[in-house]
Amino acid sequence: MDAKTTSRYREIYAQWQRDPEGFWAEAAKEIDWFEPAAKVFDPGQGIYGRWFTGALCNTCWNALDRHVAADRGDQAALIYDSPVTGITASYSYSEMLYEVATLAAVLADFGVKKGDRVILYMPMVPEAVFAMLACARIGAVHSVVFGGFAAKELAKRIDDARPRLILSASCGIEPGRIVKYKPLLDEAITLSDFKPEACLILQRPQERAAMNEGRDHDWAGLRDAAMADRKLADCVPVLATDPLYILYTSGTTGLPKGVVRDNGGHMVALKWSMENLYGVKPGEIWWCASDIGWVVGHSYIVYAPLLHGATSVMYEGKPVGTPDAGAFWRVVSQHKAVALFTAPTAFRAIKKEDPDAKLLSKYDLSTFRTLFLAGERADPPTVQWAEEKLNVPVVDHWWQTETGWCIAGNPVGLGMLPVKHGSATVPMPGYEIDIVDESCNKLPAGTIGSIVVKLPLPPGCFPTLWQQDERFRESYTAEFPGYYKTADAGYRDADGYVFVMGRTDDIINVAGHRLSTGGMEEVLASHSDVAECAVIGVNDALKGEVPCGFVVLKAGVTRDHAEIEKEIVALVREKIGPVAAFKLAITVPRLPKTRSGKILRGTMKKIADGEQWTMPATIDDPVILDEIGTALKGKGVGG
Repeated sequence: MDAKTTSRYREIYAQWQRDPEGFWAEAAKEIDWFEPAAKVFDPGQGIYGRWFTGALCNTCWNALDRHVAADRGDQAALIYDSPVTGITASYSYSEMLYEVATLAAVLADFGVKKGDRVILYMPMVPEAVFAMLACARIGAVHSVVFGGFAAKELAKRIDDARPRLILSASCGIEPGRIVKYKPLLDEAITLSDFKPEACLILQRPQERAAMNEGRDHDWAGLRDAAMADRKLADCVPVLATDPLYILYTSGTTGLPKGVVRDNGGHMVALKWSMENLYGVKPGEIWWCASDIGWVVGHSYIVYAPLLHGATSVMYEGKPVGTPDAGAFWRVVSQHKAVALFTAPTAFRAIKKEDPDAKLLSKYDLSTFRTLFLAGERADPPTVQWAEEKLNVPVVDHWWQTETGWCIAGNPVGLGMLPVKHGSATVPMPGYEIDIVDESCNKLPAGTIGSIVVKLPLPPGCFPTLWQQDERFRESYTAEFPGYYKTADAGYRDADGYVFVMGRTDDIINVAGHRLSTGGMEEVLASHSDVAECAVIGVNDALKGEVPCGFVVLKAGVTRDHAEIEKEIVALVREKIGPVAAFKLAITVPRLPKTRSGKILRGTMKKIADGEQWTMPATIDDPVILDEIGTALKGKGVGG
């Protein structure tokens, strides 16, 4: 690490190391508490300890009421931008508080009280944000399920969370198609053993849903009636350690894992991150191009910007196709966003469609300061492309659904550290990272191993899984005693920079050599014709596993595919060496992804190995898996 850097990172991280409780106690002063914590950290509570025990608070109060009380009610809290419907709307903090307090009163009229669960199955509309905050306001625990999720998967979540109510909408809108939510919701309730008492349905003009008498209620009608009666719910004090939400992440057994987020630690960590990590000030306009169904949407569309008093942009659209690959530039320009947080896959899509960024010249990005990438590995060629075209810092950072905020990043607010392409940079305060082998022995710099985080985890991270303490222990703390197992693999260099190379499942063993598929993907992505790529390990009788690379070419590339594939094989041989045994590159029109943009490498591997596989619940387009199977068979691979 450059000793001449002006970053305060070293000083702040050392301050946390010397006195973790003092550090977080100071950060907690940025939050309004009804009653202060009896203990900043209590190691005797929960599985590894709990933060801010005994404190009373309310997340909705901190996100809305306190800004209005401080005479900032006229500032925009939420800007809704929907190219799929042609609607743009802005809500001030005062307007949003009114909407949320009204909806909270509607929920209370249905008997929803502190500790009750409410499932949200919603598209990217402002009402979804109102619903999350309305639950927080009355102490109910929300569980957002990605809109349009398969009925069977929604049913599993209904059975696990046992919600009193479900809030949904008639439809979601994708480029060129309408996704009917209501039939999926009805099927899920039929499939589930547990039945909610009622459903509130937001009827969208693009698709009106049929209502079930007795169970389904019109959202807009209830809202209007409550407003006419001037019904407003007050904030209900909850313990800092009470759950704010449950967010389900896929489990290896097929049963979803309900990640629990508490109220107190969550607010403290997210508020700290907005200025110190992201470098955003209260009142500035921030855009997180995610979905509220994912953890990034929870943390950085809804909670962090509002806790911080910033303006959050909520976008119902895509990086390309709504209407073109200039969509992101239009949103930044129109709303004068200072920073954008999105997934690397979004930029790969933009780069594929508009490799020379010609559409960029149409827009004024003078307010734009920083691009943040997370969600999967940001390959250096994509980062370099974005740096070159945007002429702003591009910050890759790494975190997980379980942590709720950044584990390792480049702290813009503390002063940026030198960028190393391929690295998420350094651990944030609260996270002590080690790289270990299978026996939990620490590995030297530059050696790939399992990335683990020393317990206790900092505020904001999950304390447990919903009603599954034992599964939490087995999944996250049993394999590496004293640590949280991230299930990611990577290394730290001599400067302490963290390089996340992929999931531990993505480290392949070629004739006894442990090789990172992420490292190979880096080489594939550096080829001038490649827009995006994925490398998997395929079973091999002689070597155990051999790598197989899939490449999607940039728009407009007309060269012979076989020629490009030969060049890619030669490139890996040159950059990594014969040890990689890389002989198979396959050109495909597109890669199978989840709806949040993560490439489904595990499913691709099963297809290549001829193993039984099931359709992933979160897949964006199931047809792509058939295309992958056909492409593999064309090369003599797969069952």
